[in-house]
Amino acid sequence: MDHPLTVADRAQVPPFQVMDILARVAELRAAGRDVISLCAGEPGGGAPSGVSARAAALHAAGTPLTYTPALGITDLREAIAGHYRRWYGLDVPPRNIAVTTGSSGAFMLLFLAAFNPGDRVALARPGYPAYRNILRALGIEVVELDCRADTRFQPTPAMLEAAVGEHGPLAGLVLASPANPTGTMVSRAELAALASWCTSSGVRLVSDEIYHGITYPAAGSADPRGVCAWELDRSGTVISSFSKYWGMTGWRLGWALVPDDLVAAVDALAGNVALCPPAPAQIAAVEAFSDASYAQADASVAEFARTRSLLLASLDRLGWGGAAPADGAFYLYADLGPAASGFADAAGYCAALLEAEGVALVPGADFDDSAAGRRHVRLSFAAGLEAVRSGVQRIERFQASRPAPGA
Repeated sequence: MDHPLTVADRAQVPPFQVMDILARVAELRAAGRDVISLCAGEPGGGAPSGVSARAAALHAAGTPLTYTPALGITDLREAIAGHYRRWYGLDVPPRNIAVTTGSSGAFMLLFLAAFNPGDRVALARPGYPAYRNILRALGIEVVELDCRADTRFQPTPAMLEAAVGEHGPLAGLVLASPANPTGTMVSRAELAALASWCTSSGVRLVSDEIYHGITYPAAGSADPRGVCAWELDRSGTVISSFSKYWGMTGWRLGWALVPDDLVAAVDALAGNVALCPPAPAQIAAVEAFSDASYAQADASVAEFARTRSLLLASLDRLGWGGAAPADGAFYLYADLGPAASGFADAAGYCAALLEAEGVALVPGADFDDSAAGRRHVRLSFAAGLEAVRSGVQRIERFQASRPAPGA
């Protein structure tokens, strides 16, 4: 008698809805539809020209592309260390820098190295779904902190104390600033309070800083690109990426700042899990830290700022409910308010909008599966000014075609 094969319980995580929506966008475009995708957190400009030129020259020369050290080539780790001196005035030894296969690879390595099955790790809700899904797949208990507008969708020490009282001791906290999907940030004082709580409580802080540099600070801000957690405490870890500020999503390259006690474990895990990050991407990415590349990336951020201003000015016309302030990143996270009338939830609204008008948004349940999340949508304005302008016009047309609430 044959014995049925099974799928591991740990693999039973929900899919990232953005990927399913992107698949539908591709189908519609293949059928000849004009679709404006405002769903993916993917800058439209691509890599800085120096990075692309270095990659082209590398391939044209026929340079052999072999395995690299598990934590990345020396030149790139030194260049990342220089980045921390340039932006934050920090001296980060290259030995504490792990180059990874995207920030996703960094999360996997750090979660494996820092937490045991059964540990509890806290994170904000709404938040990036891969945090909780990777943690759960590793057998780690996720403690979601219900973060709302009154704390700018960010956690507080009081929330962490309450979580310990309800669930028991925590092993970790995942913090994102700027955050996905809300774009909100913690101030230096708020980050210091969270880092201090973690240190005194024996909790490992995992600081997601992949959107640093994509910020919209008030004039005279002391931290215009964001505060790095290692400015305050080096017992936690920092995760970053080339995907957002430098627009290098498909290059699959990120990094982590790894505290001394985790370096050996991360190195060993990296060599077993992936051997090394992509070699051509590593070699080319050294050029991301040239003056010209920084200037190009900053020009893209200026375009995001113009697009953000247009979008915020359109909110009254859209008639949506409250929206997160979008201090950084390139997302607007908003309650649909009366625009959701006639739909069971935001997922129904987004599906109808995509089919009727060819505009792709992400329903909030991807980031928050509570009742509040199911009323929200995330709009990515990374696609640029004209795409967002046209997308807003189509959304207005879609909503105008719907029956008035109560009709």
